[in-house]
Amino acid sequence: MKQNNNGVWVSWNENVTYNYKSLYTISTEQELQEVVKNSQKIRIFGNKQSSADIASGTENLVDIKDYNKILSYNNTEQTITVQSGIILGDLIEAVEAKGWCIPCLPDINTITIGGALATGTHGTSGKLLSEYITECNIILADGSLKKITDKDDLINAVRVSLGVLGVLSTITFKCEPIYTLHIKEGPESDAIWLPKIKERLKKHDFLRILWIPHTDKGYVITGDKIDPNTEIKEDLGPKYLKHRRTASKILYKYSHVFPWITAIANKLLYRGFFSSTKEHKGSLYQATVTKSRGSTLELAEWTIGLDIFPTVFEELKSEINKWSNKSFIHIPMDVRFVHKDKSWLSYAYKKDTVTMGCVSRNAATADTYEAFKSIENIFLKHGGKPHWAKRFKAKDAELSKVYEKWDDFKLLRRKLDPTNKFLNPYLTELFNEKKTTNDFT
Repeated sequence: MKQNNNGVWVSWNENVTYNYKSLYTISTEQELQEVVKNSQKIRIFGNKQSSADIASGTENLVDIKDYNKILSYNNTEQTITVQSGIILGDLIEAVEAKGWCIPCLPDINTITIGGALATGTHGTSGKLLSEYITECNIILADGSLKKITDKDDLINAVRVSLGVLGVLSTITFKCEPIYTLHIKEGPESDAIWLPKIKERLKKHDFLRILWIPHTDKGYVITGDKIDPNTEIKEDLGPKYLKHRRTASKILYKYSHVFPWITAIANKLLYRGFFSSTKEHKGSLYQATVTKSRGSTLELAEWTIGLDIFPTVFEELKSEINKWSNKSFIHIPMDVRFVHKDKSWLSYAYKKDTVTMGCVSRNAATADTYEAFKSIENIFLKHGGKPHWAKRFKAKDAELSKVYEKWDDFKLLRRKLDPTNKFLNPYLTELFNEKKTTNDFT
């Protein structure tokens, strides 16, 4: 175990900074237990890619990235057990090497598994990543180790916990046999793709829609399971498509000064990068997951019940297209679909859900990005829920209205962490708890 004293923690986007007293780099479960036991206040972090202020702000911090081993496989049960600091990309590569897959993957592979699970990370056309946990070890506030299985009632609180019930240590995932997807991509007008969502969810194994605000267009991506030996006519589109991020960076460079530029930029980006069709095949990981995030950006994401998504979408579209509107939204807005589950703080608790992401390509000016305010106001109005790892303003008063198990979770949190060891200033306010003098600034 390594320890650095009296430094400054800086987030990936460099928009969140905190002083700390001690920063620990650990590689064993015993070291993690020791640090937790001996700390008054502590938070755990990985690659710092959360847009929410969730990972730091306490006197003691733990860098979890070296706690990253694959511990075991169970060939009969098709499970893999890993340490919580492993990067998602490394986990999936190990799973695929066994001829397995985890059926629902996020769109980015550089996050640590512990952080991904704690914040309800998800992909599309499946469940939250945390729903594939069959067993985990969690380190409680007193440093003791508790094993939880999918047969325990507590698992539904632990699957998505924001790291406030304890520290996820080792995790066992249930996998499935690997499969190949035949992916087709192409543009459609809003009038076509919006009413076809339910039909496509039944027809296809994979569905994702990249909405292009201010253009009345969406970019639809479908995937169907096929025999891996099936020949398809691969078409990856024009070679210049790989330059979309660079073009976006240039076109949005001054959009924080002149927001209306965004509407023009979106139309240009649609014509250049979203107007062609593509066709290819691969595993879920190979065909659909971004292997890197080329530049810093800020994200908000909101979820809403599948049944009322068209209503919410039309209201959002109408709002941002008003002449009086200041919310010019960078592209794309990522529309994904999550199956219902029983996890207390899941976005899909007891209902099939649609998620809609909102991105600011200018991370440094995200605090004045009007789109984050507009999408939050509209989704909250309809009972929507924010992604825990992304930007939102809602706190205890609003969250208690949209999360059925919110108060139960708060009671459990106080029971497992009576001294608020795992709360930082942001989480203290989120849960409406009393502040302590051990929070760092």
